[in-house]
Amino acid sequence: MNFNNNKNTILNTENKTPFLTFPGLSHISFIRHGFSTRLGGVSKGYFESMNLGYSNGDNPKDVDENYRRICESIGLPMKDCVLSHQVHNTVVKLVTEADKGKGVIRTRDYEGVDGLITNIPGIPLVTFSADCVILYFVDVKNHAIGLCHSGWRGTVKRMAKVTLDAMREHFGTDPKDVVAVIGPSICMDCYEVSEDVAEEFKNEFNSKQLKDILLDKSNHKYQLDLWEANRHILSDAGVDEHNIHISGVCTSCNKDILFSHRATQGKRGILAAFLMIEEL
Repeated sequence: MNFNNNKNTILNTENKTPFLTFPGLSHISFIRHGFSTRLGGVSKGYFESMNLGYSNGDNPKDVDENYRRICESIGLPMKDCVLSHQVHNTVVKLVTEADKGKGVIRTRDYEGVDGLITNIPGIPLVTFSADCVILYFVDVKNHAIGLCHSGWRGTVKRMAKVTLDAMREHFGTDPKDVVAVIGPSICMDCYEVSEDVAEEFKNEFNSKQLKDILLDKSNHKYQLDLWEANRHILSDAGVDEHNIHISGVCTSCNKDILFSHRATQGKRGILAAFLMIEEL
C-alpha cells in the first residue's frame, strides 16, 4: 500500500523511527498521537525490529530501547507511559497521576485491562495490536481521551461503547463531542472467520448492518469487517458520522511495514498505539 494515497493515514518518516498519524486527530491542538510500525527498532529475529511487547519473548532491553526511540520520535515522555494489559475483555481503566510509568519503568499493578482513559496532561496511554482494532477517542470539549483494544470479541461486546460510557461517567463526555479513529488492523478481505464467530455478530447487529460487516462464503466461512462493525458501534453510541475516521490500513496486507498475527502465523512482534493530552 502507498500511504501517500491514503488521506486517513500518514506515514511519518521525518525521524529515524517512523510512525503513523491520522489527519482526523492531527488537527486537535491539545493532543499528541501515533501508531508504531515494525520499522526503526533494535529487536531481532521475527520481532524485527520495532517490537513493543514485553510479554512475547523478546529481549526486554531491546524493547526498552524501542520504547525510547518511538517515544522520542512521536514526542512523548517514555517514563510516564501507561500500558494496557489486554485479555480481550471490556474493562476500562481510569488512568491517574499515580499510574505514570506502569508497564514500562514500573511494575503494572493491574491485569485484564483492554481500555485506558484519562483527562490528565502528560500521560501517554498505550495499547497494543497485531491485527485487532485499536480505537482512539478524543473529547474535544472536556479535553479527555481514551484508547482501547477491540478484537472480534471486544467488538461483539461493543468495547467502543463501553469506553465512551466510561468517559461519560468520569469526564461528562457527550459522544457528540468525540472524534474517533479506527486504527490500522486486519481488513475484511484478509479476515476469514468460522460460523460460530459469525453467529456472535448476527446476534448483536441488525440485518442492515450485517450487510456491511459479514460476507457469507457459503462454506461455513465468512469474511468479517471489523472496521465497519466498529463504525456502526460508534454511530449507535452517538458519535457523529463525520467524526468517525477509518484509517483504512490493513496490518495483514502491509506485513512488511506492520506486524500481523495472521500473516505470520503468530511469529511476530507487537504494534502500539499512543495517545496523550499535551502539557499546557
